[in-house]
Amino acid sequence: MARVTIAGAGMAGLCAAARARELALEPAVLEKGDRAGGSMLVSSCVIWRYRSAELFREQCPGGDPVLQRLIVERLDGALDWLERLGAPAVERATGNPLTVGRRFDPRGLTEALVRAAGGPRLREPLLRPRERPLVLATGGAPVALARRLGLLVRSNPWSAGDGHRLARELGAAFAGDEDEFYGRNMPAPPARVGEDDFVRLAQLYGRHALVVDERGRRFFAGPPSWSETDLVQATARAPGATAWYVVGEEALSQQVRGRTVADMVEAARAAGGTVVPAAELPFPVPARARVAVRVKPGVTHTVGGLRVDTSARVLDAGGVPIPGVYAAGVDAGGIATGGYASGLAQAVVLAHAAVEAIAAGG
Repeated sequence: MARVTIAGAGMAGLCAAARARELALEPAVLEKGDRAGGSMLVSSCVIWRYRSAELFREQCPGGDPVLQRLIVERLDGALDWLERLGAPAVERATGNPLTVGRRFDPRGLTEALVRAAGGPRLREPLLRPRERPLVLATGGAPVALARRLGLLVRSNPWSAGDGHRLARELGAAFAGDEDEFYGRNMPAPPARVGEDDFVRLAQLYGRHALVVDERGRRFFAGPPSWSETDLVQATARAPGATAWYVVGEEALSQQVRGRTVADMVEAARAAGGTVVPAAELPFPVPARARVAVRVKPGVTHTVGGLRVDTSARVLDAGGVPIPGVYAAGVDAGGIATGGYASGLAQAVVLAHAAVEAIAAGG
């Protein structure tokens, strides 16, 4: 039985291991942290794709169209596979006319994948290349990026770019922008934001707010995209990487993904965030403004990453595969450049592509 080393026991690593066992491979999953599940375990666990490759390209215009098409073509079958493993799907729609997918219970999905994967070896980081084939599934570099840019971490605490570092030492090329990320604007410190709060405390009403910097100046032109990822990244570039969301009475009753704006404001207040009457701000605001929430970006995952092909093989600067080295999940990059796409979809599709290529001798 051929052995494959998998670095990381999040969504990508566990999917790679589970599929490897089905293909008569022997996976060894090394996990740096003290639990399995990675950032998937602390997410809303909606796994989705755009309705077409053309729409994916429109929404993420800087991404690799070949890899975008791979995700569109392979995700539905991969979601069926997750359910066959026993992962509980709790919703079969995304509520977004641009996308299709399913929402899973994150704990139930993690448990099903751990069973199918055979269990990871916890507290065991991959410090150097071991025997190959090797699948890098370490979750990208959200922790490292958050530290470098002075942002909040909205991911598991172990994804610090280990896979990127190791592959680049082997000559891997990078795809996309190292500063681009998916995340959410969260209540700014001194708010208390733990792993269990990442979804609940997300401030998702930028389109209903006057968004200004600490001096009351607008820094974002036009309405945000449907995901508000562009607004979050703009906030990261604002002075101090903070902003104020200023809302009026009429905005407080607006519904966003099953919650009202008032619900999200009160969640920020209860967490100890800075929530003040708009009239108390040290700069002029519209007369109808009622309340203001100070926000700061939290990084969930990086968008830039290792350059890969449709078999998830890591490529060098000349586009040549590095023998025996693969990347799945957001260790791979350049797929959603310029927009937003599901990191969990990227995880399961590239995990399958990697181990199927290994099983085929590629």
